[in-house]
Amino acid sequence: MNDEAITLEALNVWNTPLFVSQLPDHEFLKEALLDLIYQQKAAQKTAIDSLVAPTAKHGMHESTLDFLDQEDPTVMETKRILEELTLEVAASLNHSFWPEEATADAHIIESWYHVTQKGGYHDVHSHPNCSWCGIYYLEPGDAATPGSGGLNRFYDPRINAEHYTDPGTAYLGAQGVWDFTPIEGQVVFFPSYLKHSALPYFGDKDRVVIAFNSIIELY
Repeated sequence: MNDEAITLEALNVWNTPLFVSQLPDHEFLKEALLDLIYQQKAAQKTAIDSLVAPTAKHGMHESTLDFLDQEDPTVMETKRILEELTLEVAASLNHSFWPEEATADAHIIESWYHVTQKGGYHDVHSHPNCSWCGIYYLEPGDAATPGSGGLNRFYDPRINAEHYTDPGTAYLGAQGVWDFTPIEGQVVFFPSYLKHSALPYFGDKDRVVIAFNSIIELY
């Protein structure tokens, strides 16, 4: 009889990486960004100026998809910081796949604000034609207060993960979702294929975010 202990090695494959960071200089950027957002919100001709999936959005205002392209000093600095952080995210996962002599840059190709009022939400969706996406919580309003809603929900990308459920699959989670509580000044980064939503928000104070899509280029 072989009394040697059996060993098991866990192999984690097909993980979905998400990252979170506190935006440097948030306190210096916040008020100027909010002022600009509310000026532009007041001038909007329609609630969803982007004209992208308007029926998936309720109780919110959305800008056109070029918010961070404005030649405004505060906006330009915000974009620079977000691109720098996005590059750190991409490099941390991909540097071993890049040629040693290559120089990488992150480019935000689409960006927009959301101002969500009480009762607002954004249905489940993903972002095509980019590699990394981010949400900057400029002013999360009351979203951090339990029961106020406004969380960002991310959905398990493993399509068949819950095709069968018993105690052996408990680690997968009962709902196949992960909820992220918005915290002022934080940015959450996620791969573009990951479906997500903004849950109904019940706070009295506006929930304001800047979202963006980015690509990575090598030179």
